[in-house]
Amino acid sequence: MDKITRRRFVHTTTTAGIGLGLTSNLSFAFSAYVEVGKRIGIIGLDGSHAVNFTKVMNDPAASAEYHGYRVIAAYPKGSHDIQSSVIRVPRYTEEMKDLGIEIVDSIDALLGKVDVVFMVTNDGRRHLEQALIVFKAGKRMFIDKPMAASLKDGMDIFMAAKHFNVPVYSSSNARFSKVNQDLVNGKIGKVIGADVYGPSPIEKTHPTLFWYGIHGVEALCTIMGTGCISVSRVFNEDTDISVGIWPDNRLGVNRAMRVGKRGAGGTAYGDKGIAKLERSGSGEEGGVNPAYKKMIGFFRTGIVPVSAAETLEVLAFMEAADESRINGGKPVKLETVMQRAKNSKDRLVLK
Repeated sequence: MDKITRRRFVHTTTTAGIGLGLTSNLSFAFSAYVEVGKRIGIIGLDGSHAVNFTKVMNDPAASAEYHGYRVIAAYPKGSHDIQSSVIRVPRYTEEMKDLGIEIVDSIDALLGKVDVVFMVTNDGRRHLEQALIVFKAGKRMFIDKPMAASLKDGMDIFMAAKHFNVPVYSSSNARFSKVNQDLVNGKIGKVIGADVYGPSPIEKTHPTLFWYGIHGVEALCTIMGTGCISVSRVFNEDTDISVGIWPDNRLGVNRAMRVGKRGAGGTAYGDKGIAKLERSGSGEEGGVNPAYKKMIGFFRTGIVPVSAAETLEVLAFMEAADESRINGGKPVKLETVMQRAKNSKDRLVLK
C-alpha cells in the first residue's frame, strides 16, 4: 500500500504529472475508461445536495435521462466542527433512509458496495483525506464545491488522482447553467467583460469565497475563460468585490453579498452583444439538471467535463482575492499564489 506522508513536496513530472505551476500549463491525462457500473455512493450527508441528488437519480421517471444510475448507499459524516453542517447530518441521514438508501459507518464500507462516488461533504478541509481513500479503491469521483478549502489541497487532490490513475473533477453547478454555457459557445461573441453577483456568507473555517461564494466565482471564470492574471479585492462585512484582469484588458467582477435580498445573476459584455445572467446556478432544462447530466456522463466514460487547469484557476482566483483583502486591496497575481501553493512545505507526498 502506498505510504502517504506530509512534508516538503519536491516537484517531479513522474510523480505529479505535468506542470503544477500555472493553470495554463496543467495537464492531467487519465487512461481511457469504460462504464464500470451504475451504483452511486455518497460521502457526506451534511447538506441538502445529497438528498436532492438522490431523489432525482432514483426517480423511475428520470432513469432514462440519467442512464439508469442510482444512489444505493451513503456515508454520513462530513465536517467535525462546522456546526451548521454537523447539525444537519441526523436529519439528512433519516431522509436518505426514507428513500431506501443504506447508511454505512465508513468510507471503506461504502466503497465495497458502489461503483462511483459523489462527495458532497460541505467541509472542503476534509476532501483531501476522504478523496485519498476513494482513489486507493480505484473509484472515479465527482467532488462537490468547493474542491478543497485551499489551492494547495486542490493541487494535492489532482496529484493523488494522477498517482492512482483515477479520474476526478469538481465544479459548481453554476458552470453548467444554460445561460453560462451559451456565452461560452459564443452567444455574444468574444466576452470582453462580465459582472457577476451572488450570496457569500462567511464561514470562519474557510477563506470567505471558498465557502459559498465559489458559485459566483466559478460562473465568472466560466464566462471569462482561463488565463486570469491578477485579482484585486475590496472587502467589508456586508459586501466584497473582486476584480480580475484577463488578457486583452478584459475585466471580470465578482460581487459577494451578505446582506439584502439573496439572488444570483449579472451581466456579460461581448463584442457582438450584451447578455443578462438571470441565474448563475445550474437551472434545469426540460426537467433535466445539466450539472447532473455532466456528472453521469463522467461516471459512464471517465472523461472529465472540467479540466484540472480550470478548477485550479478558480481556487487560485479565490486565494488571490483573499490575499488582496489582507493586503488592503492590492492586486495579487495568480502566478504568485500558484507558485506558493506548489512550494508549500505541507504538500502531500505519495510513495
